[in-house]
Amino acid sequence: MLLLQPRAVPAPALRGRPPRPRRRLVPPPLASASGSIVVSSDEDAFTRCSGYLFEEGAATESELPTAYDLPGIAAVYRRRPLLVLRRSLQIGTSFGQWFALRYLDRVNERADDMFELRAAQLRRILLELGPAFVKIAQAVSSRPDVVPPAYLDELSLLQDRIAPFSNDVAFNIIEKELGLPLNMIFSEITPEPVAAASLGQVYQARLRSNGKVVAVKVQRPGVQAAISLDIYILRFLASLARKAAKLNTDLPAVLDEWASSLFREMDYREEARNGLKFRELFGKFRDVSVPEMYLEQTRRRVLIMEWIEGEKLSEVRDQYLVEVGVYCSLSQLLEYGFYHADPHPGNLLRTVDGKLAYLDFGMMGEFRQDLRDGFIEACLHLVNRDFDALAKDFVTLGLLPPTAQKGEVTKALTGVFENAVNRGVQNISFGDLSGNLGRTMYKFKFQIPSYFSLVIRSLAVLEGIAISFNPNYKVLGSSYPWIARKVLTDSSPKLRSTLQTLLYKDGTFQIDRLESLLTESLRARTEQSLVRNQQEDVNSTRYAIKQVLSFTLTDQGAFVKDLLLQEIAKGIDALGVATLSSATSAAASRLPFAGGPSPLTSLDDEDATNLRNLYRLLLLLSKVSQKENPSPSPGYNSAIEKEGGSTDELSLALYEMTSLPEFLPVLSVIPEVSWT
Repeated sequence: MLLLQPRAVPAPALRGRPPRPRRRLVPPPLASASGSIVVSSDEDAFTRCSGYLFEEGAATESELPTAYDLPGIAAVYRRRPLLVLRRSLQIGTSFGQWFALRYLDRVNERADDMFELRAAQLRRILLELGPAFVKIAQAVSSRPDVVPPAYLDELSLLQDRIAPFSNDVAFNIIEKELGLPLNMIFSEITPEPVAAASLGQVYQARLRSNGKVVAVKVQRPGVQAAISLDIYILRFLASLARKAAKLNTDLPAVLDEWASSLFREMDYREEARNGLKFRELFGKFRDVSVPEMYLEQTRRRVLIMEWIEGEKLSEVRDQYLVEVGVYCSLSQLLEYGFYHADPHPGNLLRTVDGKLAYLDFGMMGEFRQDLRDGFIEACLHLVNRDFDALAKDFVTLGLLPPTAQKGEVTKALTGVFENAVNRGVQNISFGDLSGNLGRTMYKFKFQIPSYFSLVIRSLAVLEGIAISFNPNYKVLGSSYPWIARKVLTDSSPKLRSTLQTLLYKDGTFQIDRLESLLTESLRARTEQSLVRNQQEDVNSTRYAIKQVLSFTLTDQGAFVKDLLLQEIAKGIDALGVATLSSATSAAASRLPFAGGPSPLTSLDDEDATNLRNLYRLLLLLSKVSQKENPSPSPGYNSAIEKEGGSTDELSLALYEMTSLPEFLPVLSVIPEVSWT
């Protein structure tokens, strides 16, 4: 750590005592004992092969727009055709040689033997090509269910192992951006970066003004020009690919969305504002840590933020913090509509006090309320096998054009999703759904809206990180309980209408669907339930009953409570009719020549259905159904949803509802439930 005296000394001449011993700094990309980054020989290729872009970029950046503006970028590079040609040839020959080698491996039947070597070569190619390609690789480096392990291991190295640029240049950038000598800003700063990434590198420092330890991120010089050139070329290639392959997805628009977010990421002032908003929304969540941003000291190419110590989440295998991340991510996406769109392993840490820390707020996304509601509706309709409604949801979300043939789309979606849903919601893989859906996209002119690309990326990365801990993890399985709780408690008229439609099929109350939603909602991780070593057994009958009653008897569950009271009232009326009929039959049976059908056969279909529903509601609250009649998984349509039913079933229901001890657990917890 350099100790800086408060006098104007040029950065290259700074001297100080040897660095103090410190705890290991995280993220610690191959840190040496002195805290500097160790760079292997192949990493020097980053500057060696694409360094000309940064040299040209130093002069070009002043001409380029600071926000993503394709016409402005095109105007700059049309005046530099030789540079565009040189870069295009570099990209083409780099990938062309690699694909040729892969082809020869297959021809010579050596593909398996050469797999790991080709994966390492691909990583070096991406590293040589620079930041834009590194960012693309990072987008898929957290999907072990999609990317082969050998490629995954190699691509994951791109998150940290990137050669840093000159410290003298970095310190000069800090001084130029902040308008002060380095020693007037910091009392200490590490002589070497503690982390280097595709866009910049990070130093640890101590602010002179308040003595707080901070991370100082400095943007790599020329990086904006290099990325601008690559986007200019890639967008041209995307347009050609769309026309040549007749793709339905608007590839140029998807690339524009990604490029816009990347340009925002390169403006560190925007990242600081994102960090402040993220901290305000999610910094108070249990066991979530969001660093403080120093907006006044942040400039376009220099970011100063609170230093967070910890270890990568992917290295500590903390299942509890994965659940915290799932809950926090769902809240970001579906509750607040402001989400971290780049949650790769390098941006998620386990702090020294056991919290989940989010870093790097350059790539954020916003999800409009109508689209959030549409996404929730689509999940509900998928799990409950309502594929006709799911087809309409896809139109709402912009995945299908309004002119699509709904009937044929419904049939196709049934074929795509039915097998996955049959395995149960907890076994549905987001990756499987995406892959299966992709096979039908071309026929029905599916398209990926540009806004949706970041949402898909966020969910895919989340599942990919979790799979590295637990191969059986399914993000939709973890998300559905949260979605169930959301649709049961949300005051949105649209979601209430969806719930009403879901629970009433042809005017008949679907008790199984309500039971499924309530049961799943109890599995939802909430801020209150996310506690390490929770003392209360969440699987105990008493706790479950208390949770159900607490939900249905409070303001949040008011809408469901009204539905329940309505159905219970119908059931009590039917019970009265059945009881009276039974008593009358019992009295008649004592008369001579008594006989005839069972008294319950006199109930009409509506009363019989209401009686069965009442019985199921009481079982749900008492949790007897968990022991003898397990509730079906979401989407399962049992005989309860069918009309009719045997007289024996009704007789059993009537008998058990007269047995008070079966429902004593319900009564015993009512005094403990808050009614406010």
